Order: sequence, then structure tokens, then C-alpha cells
Amino acid sequence: MQESSTQTIPPAAGRGRFTRSNGPGPPPSPPRPPRPKLKKLRLALLLLGLGILALISTVFGMLMAVASDLPALENKSEYRAARNSVLYADLPGCKESDPGETCRQVATLTGNQNRILLSEGQISPNIKNAVIAIEDRRFYEHEGVDYRGIARALWQDIRRQGAVQGGSTITQQFVKNALSAQGNRSVLQKLRESALAYHLERKWTKDKVLTQYLNTVYFGNGAYGVESAARTYFGGGSEVDPITGEPLEREGTSASDVAPAEAALLAGMIASPSLYDPVENPRRATQRRDLALNRMLEQRMISPAQHREALDTPVPTDADIDPPAVDSDQPFFSTYLTQQLVDRYGPGVVFGGGLKIKTTLDPELQAAAEQAIAGRLSGIGPSASLVAIQNNTGEIKAMVGGTDYSQNAFNLATNGHRQPGSAFKPFTLVRALADGVSPEATFISSKRVFDLPNGPFEVNNYEDSYSGVASLRSATAASDNAVFADLGLKTGTRRIARLARRMGIRTSISTNPAMTLGGLREGVTPLEMAYAYSTIANKGVRKSGTFSPTQKGPVGIEWVRGPRGLDRDNEPREQRVFPDAVGETAHELMAGVITGGTGRAAQIGEFAAGKTGTTENYGDAWFVGFNREYTVAVWVGYPDRLKYMKTEYVGGPVAGGTYPA
Repeated sequence: MQESSTQTIPPAAGRGRFTRSNGPGPPPSPPRPPRPKLKKLRLALLLLGLGILALISTVFGMLMAVASDLPALENKSEYRAARNSVLYADLPGCKESDPGETCRQVATLTGNQNRILLSEGQISPNIKNAVIAIEDRRFYEHEGVDYRGIARALWQDIRRQGAVQGGSTITQQFVKNALSAQGNRSVLQKLRESALAYHLERKWTKDKVLTQYLNTVYFGNGAYGVESAARTYFGGGSEVDPITGEPLEREGTSASDVAPAEAALLAGMIASPSLYDPVENPRRATQRRDLALNRMLEQRMISPAQHREALDTPVPTDADIDPPAVDSDQPFFSTYLTQQLVDRYGPGVVFGGGLKIKTTLDPELQAAAEQAIAGRLSGIGPSASLVAIQNNTGEIKAMVGGTDYSQNAFNLATNGHRQPGSAFKPFTLVRALADGVSPEATFISSKRVFDLPNGPFEVNNYEDSYSGVASLRSATAASDNAVFADLGLKTGTRRIARLARRMGIRTSISTNPAMTLGGLREGVTPLEMAYAYSTIANKGVRKSGTFSPTQKGPVGIEWVRGPRGLDRDNEPREQRVFPDAVGETAHELMAGVITGGTGRAAQIGEFAAGKTGTTENYGDAWFVGFNREYTVAVWVGYPDRLKYMKTEYVGGPVAGGTYPA
């Protein structure tokens, strides 16, 4: 019997050794079971593949399903078949079940009244280029959905660890506006918009999409659509005859002939009309406009010479804008709330969604506020602004934004940033009291020069009146500049600014030494001052609600009722800012301003506390005060900051203790 032999074969490169047998050998061993990790990996890959297939199937199904929505978008008359939204006042007996019969109407919001629909050839290439440059630079390359843009936005969000960049195309934004879907940002809704955008671009030309988009955009200040925006911000085009509906031509700029600087400003406002409002936020508006201009230059939409000229062009001021007419007997308050509603629900819902909105406005208090101002100030004298807030709710009960909205639509109550003068001292007072400074602590009351790292800070009292030594109590009543400058510098201007912000001041507060006496970089608005003082009235508790701007401001809306689950109620919010005992002491000291100080004219026969404020050369006069129920801020001055009130009060100057108090 021949003996079996085994021959060893050298292994091939990259392979292990093996043997070849010339005869029968042991039976082969069973295969090894797969490793647990490998099984999990295979399962994960299988599930991922199934998920991708499911997603593709869903998107494909939606592409087919949304075809029925296209006729509404393609039919231009659909834009006109909108339902007006209505604002109502806060009156007893106002029932949400029947507001039309039980509530008093304040305003009607309709986009059709002021919007003019343009055709493709009626919009300047400058506007189209500016919008594409800053909103959707690949507009002419994608098919309604920009997958590259979505990936880029997602990558930026991951890098910044937050949502910092959007991936929506102009087509998707148009679909969102047309569907009035601003308030619904669910994943399903976004997928639906994407599918509809893709389907829409298979039927519409790019220029038609862009034109209809510009007809549906809200640009703030009541300007709905690009033609209305051009006329509002650049005095443009023509007005519409309210009877015939025919255009009434007048000199100005229309959407067909805007310059690059104007086009870039409008394009920059689309992302947030309130944030980039050239009147309310000129610095941000300019930065945003310049960003659009830079991108237009990068994409060779304008020449270097046009770019330089546009950068040197100032943005419009309150004297330049001419907002459309407002269907309201309280236009200042209505326009203030309209922007909040647009930010929350989008222009399509606000101007055509048939919303019913109950506001916080009290008609009786509003009438009293208007009569108080009209009875003291003549039409040719200084202007005035007033805001009244209910202490226990943070609700705005009255707002006077100016003398005559039809003559000047600039809202001094919400946008009029003016120097507060001594009306800013209570923020220093509260900060010092919270630090343990006693009301009876004494300070030097004399002309002072403080040696500071950036140079001397010289402080004088009104009419050079000094008491030598003053307690914090008496210095508050007398509005002693020398004492409060000393107190503020010792307390710390940064700490005062932080407290003021927590109390309700939203404007950026400079921390230079002059801020201790109310010398601020940007100034403050009457609305901010009333709201921040209401925190003192509440002894350290700042009241707000879910309908507050960013939930950190006063409340102007009680509830909203609308279709498709848009019903919302304001939910009260509150935050403790400083201790109750500090608030109690502040009440006591600020009451002394009225009983025996600069605010005697504000005595009402019951508890009241507050502070007067007068700026240099009598440019601004303030009184901000409160009783147990309300906090009221009053500002008097000329909109022209260089015009002073030296003889307007019975031949003498207007100070905080005169007209305002």
C-alpha cells in the first residue's frame, strides 16, 4: 500500500500558506459563525438601504401628490382671493367665539390694498440680481431644490453647532409664502414645499418664479410686494385711487428703475424686515445691504464703479419713507403688532389668512393718552410719545407713537431712540440698592471732576445747584448729577447696563461714564423705558408672555384665532430680576421725586413714583412713572434731534417736570 504524502506549496503573494494533500485527510472543519459586530454592521447597512428607499419613495410620492396644489399657485387671481385679518381691542365682553359682534375693531390687515402685482418685465434687473445674489446664488442652476445648498447649510450648522444658515431656494420660499406656511415648519411640511418647488419649476420659467416671489414678499412698514416696497422706501411710483383702483402717477422710484444700492437694501430686508429695517436698525440695514452689494460684485452683476457708488449711498431715514395707508384708527399700535405677527406667521397668513387677533389695547386709556397730549401740545410745537403698560401682566394698554400718522408714520414709541437724561438714573439706583447701599448713605454734592483712564469726566448739576452733602434719598428726589455720577462709577457701568437689560431695555447700552447720567450711544425708546420701569413697579419681577417679542418684552396680543390650527393664547411669563426688598425701597425713594422733587406735577392724590429726565439744551424731556396698576412713559421733543425746546413751555424751556409730568 502506497503511503500518502503531503506537498507544501509556497503561498502566493499576499496570501497565507496552504497544503495540497495527495490522499484523504481529516474532514473539513465547519465554517466559523459570523462575528457579532459583523452581524450588526450588516443589519445597519440593510436598515440604511431600506430607509433610503423609503425616503426616495416618499419624495417621489409627494412629487406626484402635490400636482393638485399647482393650479392654486399658477392662478394669479388666487393671490387676490384672500381673507382679511382683523385686530380687536381689549374690552369687557369681547368673545372669541364672535369677535365681529362683541369686540371693537382696531385694524383690518389686507395685502391686496397696498400690493401691486407686477409682470416679469416691470421689475428692474438690479432687484432680481440683488435677490439672487443674497438669497439664492444658484437660482438659475438648480431645479427648485438646491441639494448642494442644503448640504452646505447643513455643514455650516454642524460647524457652528446651531442653525446659522438656511438652505431654501427662492422657489421654495415662494411656495412657503403662497401656501401661507410660515408657522408650520415641520419636516413633512418642508418636504411638501420641496416637492412642490421641484414640480413648479417644471411648469414655470425661472423669471416667472422670481417675479411671483417678489410679488409675495413682505418688506416691512406695511409694504407687501416689491412695487409697494420701492414706493415706501424710495418715495416711488404711483398711488392707487381708492375708488377706481387706477394708479395715480407721482414722481419717485418704482420697482422698474431702482438703483443697485436701493435694490440691495430691499433684497437684504427679505430675511427679516424688522431686523434690517433702515429706520429702526440703520447700522444692521447698511451692513446687510453692503453684503448684498459685495455678492453682486463677486458675481459680476455690477461693475466696481457701481459698487463703490452704492456703498457710499446712505440708507433711507424716517423722513424718506412713505408707508402705505393703514386701515386702522390706531395705526401706530397696529403697525407695531403687524410686524410681530408677520415674524411669527408669515405675510401670507397675516394679510390674507383671516386671522382674528385680540390685542391688549384699552380704548379708554388710549383715548385719555391722546387727549392728554393733544391738550398740552399744539400741532406746530414739539411732538410727544406715550406708552402705558399694565404692571401685573406686562400688557401694552396705550401707545401714542406721534402726533399724526398721516403726516409722519415714524413710530416714536417703538423706534424713537432718544437720550433719556436723568430718567436713566433709577437703573443706577436699583443696582446700588441691590448692592446694599443705604438710602441714607451720604455723597458729595458739588461740581465734580472724576479722573478716569480715558480722561477727566466733568459733572455739573442743573443750574449749578448743589447741597454740599446729600443722602441717596434726597439726591434721587433732586436728581443730583454729582451724586449719581459718583454712585454709578463706584457701582460699575457694566453692571448697571446688565441690570437695565434684564429689566427690559433691549437697545444696546454704552458703558461710558456718561451713561450714569443717561448719556447713551443710541438712546432708548418710550416702550423700553415703560417696560423696564414696570419691573420696578413689580418690585423686581419682569412680566412677559409667549406673544412677547422673543418672550422678553411687553405683551401686545392676548389671543389669535385662525384656520388650520393657528389658534394661540398668550401664556404669561415672569422672571425675578432683583429682590422684593430692593423694589420696596426703590418705590419709597422714587415716590419722593413726585411728593417733593422734580416730578411734583405728576401728583395724582394716591401712590405714585417715577423719575424725570431732561437732556442737554432741552432736546428731550421725559417722565416715566408708575402707580399700583400702570407704568407710563412720556417723551416730548422734536423728531429733528437738532431742534431744542428752550421756549416752548410758557416761554421757558421744556424739562421733564413740565409737559411730560
